[in-house]
Amino acid sequence: MASVAAGPVQGPSKKDIRLVIAASSLGTVFEWYDFFIYGTLAAIIGRTFFPSGNPTIELILSLFGFAIGFGFRPLGAVLFGYLGDKLGRKYTFLVTITLMGLATAAIGFVPSAATIGMAAPIIILLLRVLQGLALGGEYGGAAIYVAEHAPDGKRGFYTSFIQASVAGGFILSLAVVLTTQAIIGKEAWNEWGWRIPFIFSLFLLAVSLWMRLKLSESPVFKAMKEAGEIAKNPLKETFTYPGNGKRLFVALFGVAAGLTVIWYTAMFQVLYFLQNALKVEESIAQLLVGIGAASGLVWFVLFGWLSDKVGRRKPIIIGYALTLLLLFPIFKMIGGAANPELASAAARAPVVVAGPDCGYDPFAKVQAGACGKLLDYFSKKGVSYTKVEAPEVAVTIGGEAVADLAPAALDARLAQAGYDLGKVKPTGGSIFMILLGVLALSALSGMTYGPVAALLSELFPPRIRYSSMSIPYHIGTGYFGGFLPVISQYIIARTGDPYSGLWYTIAVVALALVVSLFWLPETADSKLDAAG
Repeated sequence: MASVAAGPVQGPSKKDIRLVIAASSLGTVFEWYDFFIYGTLAAIIGRTFFPSGNPTIELILSLFGFAIGFGFRPLGAVLFGYLGDKLGRKYTFLVTITLMGLATAAIGFVPSAATIGMAAPIIILLLRVLQGLALGGEYGGAAIYVAEHAPDGKRGFYTSFIQASVAGGFILSLAVVLTTQAIIGKEAWNEWGWRIPFIFSLFLLAVSLWMRLKLSESPVFKAMKEAGEIAKNPLKETFTYPGNGKRLFVALFGVAAGLTVIWYTAMFQVLYFLQNALKVEESIAQLLVGIGAASGLVWFVLFGWLSDKVGRRKPIIIGYALTLLLLFPIFKMIGGAANPELASAAARAPVVVAGPDCGYDPFAKVQAGACGKLLDYFSKKGVSYTKVEAPEVAVTIGGEAVADLAPAALDARLAQAGYDLGKVKPTGGSIFMILLGVLALSALSGMTYGPVAALLSELFPPRIRYSSMSIPYHIGTGYFGGFLPVISQYIIARTGDPYSGLWYTIAVVALALVVSLFWLPETADSKLDAAG
């Protein structure tokens, strides 16, 4: 990389750097809490704002709302990236966290669809848009702010706290949900108590603003401003700066897309897998995934620190490769431990649905044909099935034909075959095996996510760093990652296989591995006050 000094950079004191890390990380925890609380409460949001009478459709529609927020993150990255490169890092992420906090709290006050009809889902989706815009500017600002304060040789370690803060937001969302449930009781929770975690974000916003207002501007940005090297049009330069096109491509497909689908698989996909496919009691599933997320705090910091020693590329590439090898075995282990009776019944007495043109549309209120109605029945029950083409509609369970295809008769036949579709509470060794799987997924996420804030900060030149880092990161995380829950659940609903949604993760990680192997440069020795 050609080096062009942007100006002399005065290093912060140890006290200053501690405040920088604490304020940036805590603000990021709060902002991701606001974003994840929606995903954590997707089932309740679905039946409150997107009622259809079909839990599968309600969940998918709710997750579509979750994805909408991610879909607007790139636009937020463009807007706030421009402001961050023109006006400074500090003031930009003060605006983003204020917008996020207010939009999140507003969700807690929106009346249900039963009260105001179609206005309810429309308002929810608009608030999700505001959340997405805010988050599009938050991550890049916090990561760059810490990176531009960090001394050489410690950027991976210092910025890893920003990475850990993302998991911290997820943990905080689960902690607030579980605490609120314990205090007010299940009945009150389902009726109105689920709104409390959203309204709680007003308190988090106040704390975050109080801390961030104490911060001064980044030394790299101040040096550029003094030297008159602020970009005139950061958005235009992002796409025209020499060599930046390749860097954007690598950041999007080799970094952001891969690490994000692993992280969301380790958090949301495993949560929905436990709750929906395996029938694990919701609070237990949330607690187990919360423990896994808490371990992620350690993994992110560990691999961020390690990337200062061995470089940024190695942990990321190894993490991708291990994900491709271990993802299915880990989920199979979790599935066998969480609900062994259901897993045993599915292996011992597999369900096969046969018929002509046997299609299933998860979004349709009424399926077109008799075969589709059967698939709808098994999908709602959470029973895995295999679909085959045949001249006549038929169902076999454990190889035996079922004569009566009415729902009540199918219920009885499934029960006879050993399908216990009630909620389960794993204990003892089962809990240990589930935790082992969740911790393994968290470790894979830590390998690929821990070094990334430092890597992306080092990859781009300072005058367009905020825009250049934020745009590909939020396109990758917004579209590849944000749509993962709805895409994977849709695949599962269409196929009847609770593991089939993992193929989406496999495909994206495989793409990221190829791009990283061939084009991802090593950036650990880069100077942040140098243009590339």
